[in-house]
Amino acid sequence: MSPAKGEGTYNVVVIGGGTAGLVTAAATAALGGRVALVERGRMGGDCLNTGCVPSKALISSARLAGQIRRAPEWGLDPMEPRFELGRVLESMRERRARIAPHDSQERFESLGVDVVRARARFLSPHEVQAGELRLRARNFVIATGSRAAIPPIEGLAEAGPHTNETVFDDLRERPDSMLVLGGGPIGCELGQAFARLGVAVTIVERAARILEKEDEDAAAVVRRAMESDGVRVMTGARPRSVSRQGARVRMAVQTGEGREQTLEAAALLVAAGRAPNTEDLGLDAAGVAHDAKGIRVDACLRTSRPHIYAAGDVAGGLQFTHVADEHARTIVRNILLPWPAKKVEKAVVPWCTFTSPEVAHVGINETEARAKGVAHHVWSCPFRDVDRAVVEREEEGFVKVLTARDADRILGVTIVGERAGDLVHELVLAMKNGLGLRRVAETIHAYPTFAEAARKVADRAQKARLTPLAVRLLSGLYRWRRR
Repeated sequence: MSPAKGEGTYNVVVIGGGTAGLVTAAATAALGGRVALVERGRMGGDCLNTGCVPSKALISSARLAGQIRRAPEWGLDPMEPRFELGRVLESMRERRARIAPHDSQERFESLGVDVVRARARFLSPHEVQAGELRLRARNFVIATGSRAAIPPIEGLAEAGPHTNETVFDDLRERPDSMLVLGGGPIGCELGQAFARLGVAVTIVERAARILEKEDEDAAAVVRRAMESDGVRVMTGARPRSVSRQGARVRMAVQTGEGREQTLEAAALLVAAGRAPNTEDLGLDAAGVAHDAKGIRVDACLRTSRPHIYAAGDVAGGLQFTHVADEHARTIVRNILLPWPAKKVEKAVVPWCTFTSPEVAHVGINETEARAKGVAHHVWSCPFRDVDRAVVEREEEGFVKVLTARDADRILGVTIVGERAGDLVHELVLAMKNGLGLRRVAETIHAYPTFAEAARKVADRAQKARLTPLAVRLLSGLYRWRRR
């Protein structure tokens, strides 16, 4: 007979019910381990409740509104989409609710996980207080995630800004205007979506350009697209102070030219980075080293206490749901089979920014290769050369592949286009398995598809390898065979 919840010793106690915690708990239970999952808030974490799921549902509605405005490109009569933002947001919440049962307490308890809905705090390296329960375990996994950071700008916190953690549930009707602080992926995705849904959006970004982690040509395509949707993009702009006057928010900004300007809007959305959730966990009592970036881990995701692991956003590094999933799989394997310990994948990790067009990325990009002095070739194909993109009226964007200068080895990929997040995975798979562009060129791709863009890039790389000497030899062979 199994011991009651909280009694005895667990194989694993997981703190945090987001992606990393859920995958760890489910996999441990499936493999026969005794596991407890402690979550103080909503099951599913940031991804389900305030991140990936609601944002992509909103973006889907906004994309359709944008296509309706482009009706003449398809030979249809000009038209303006008719909608109420409140109903759009209700639709988004309904989509989220359909996915939520997969992450629910009931499902995880049915898998054999002891779910404890409480705040967790370490009492020692081997014991956690969770509500009225004291949980002991051989191993612990800290998967508490991250939260939206509020920059130290005068008056910003007092102005009550939205973040991704509040905007999807608190916003009920359409504001006439919105300031978005931050031109990274979240700011660009939501800024463009709200603009397509009839909000006058201004993005304020301190850096010289938006999407700093992407190549400049990729970011430029996204900026043009957002501006065509009505988004005002201010780069090199430093917010000085924020104030709220009634229902309006004002932001004093210093522009790149050194001038002071005051921006005003009905709503303010802060998308200026993330902060790890490490407070009030009792990490010092557990002897777990941490800093402002999160919990310090080694390549196998072990903390300064080898039996305690950290996964997902709280462990620093790339903050994506799929990275949290990979962390969880790595930890489950290392807890069960610690010798030799598995290192977490870092080299071949794709990511995607879900603007229109999307930007997908894996490996190093052209900017990074130049900065690091990596010898490379660049092969590219614009979507205007892909027949399916032409007939779908989605010609904006490109596929760009970096290969090693001395070998047919893929170093990195950047794709800008409407289906970039899906298209990149063919090249991710090739890169992960050491397959070069020659193998991609040899693979039959159905016509007409967007996926042909990868083959066209590969074909161009193969054609470039035909040296003048090779061409002369082949020409001579053709002449000889005509005799």
